[in-house]
Amino acid sequence: MKALGIAATGMMAQQTNVDVISNNIANASTTGFKSARASFQDLLYENIEREGAPTSDQGTYLPVGIDVGLGVRTAGTVRLNTQGGLTQTENQTDLAIEGRGYFVVNMPDGNAAYTRDGSLRLNAEGQIVTQQGYEVNPGIVVPQDTTRVEIGETGIVSAYVGNDAIPVEIGQLTLATFINDAGMRPLGNNLLAATVASGDPTQANPGDPAVGILRQGYLETSNVNIIQQITDLISAQRAYEMNSKSIETADQMMSTANQIR
Repeated sequence: MKALGIAATGMMAQQTNVDVISNNIANASTTGFKSARASFQDLLYENIEREGAPTSDQGTYLPVGIDVGLGVRTAGTVRLNTQGGLTQTENQTDLAIEGRGYFVVNMPDGNAAYTRDGSLRLNAEGQIVTQQGYEVNPGIVVPQDTTRVEIGETGIVSAYVGNDAIPVEIGQLTLATFINDAGMRPLGNNLLAATVASGDPTQANPGDPAVGILRQGYLETSNVNIIQQITDLISAQRAYEMNSKSIETADQMMSTANQIR
């Protein structure tokens, strides 16, 4: 009887499903967070009788076979890169991306990371950095006596220096796009890394076709749909319980068979 092993794979798959859903719910308030869903594949099949096998010398054959599946496995977690809502903060260094792009972040090890989290800040040197203090690429330094910073939809950064009524352009923010956003690897801290699956990044200015624009004084909220996640969580729980019931039933059937005299 293979039901014990088959149901065990189902329980492990639904456990992964619950873990993914729980992470979505936990990050419902995380800036720029993209929800994920677990995807599954059936395992190999035991072919007891092959479809189309001959049944006589007169050319008759089996219209269907006997194939017993061996369970399920987790094929991957798919990140859903839909646009999150925009919430107004009125903080001059808060930026929301309306479109497909990602901010490029210079990591301490010299590699680049990517993020949708526009909660940017100024460090002691006036550099525009993330909340972890990582420099946003390209590096932009705000003059020390700046009274106000303006960041346009196309990423042009201007500063009002001292008592000057006319702003000075001090840099240009760029965004990166990927052919397969879902193939990026999450690093934590709202950061993602490029992989072979995501393809190489293409850097462009905000406002370019298929890149997106920037909204100063706004942040992108998580795209997690709490109602949908709770519904999915209940469905995963029920599926886990049914797999557990299958194991219980298989155990009872084996116990009955062992008691036959």
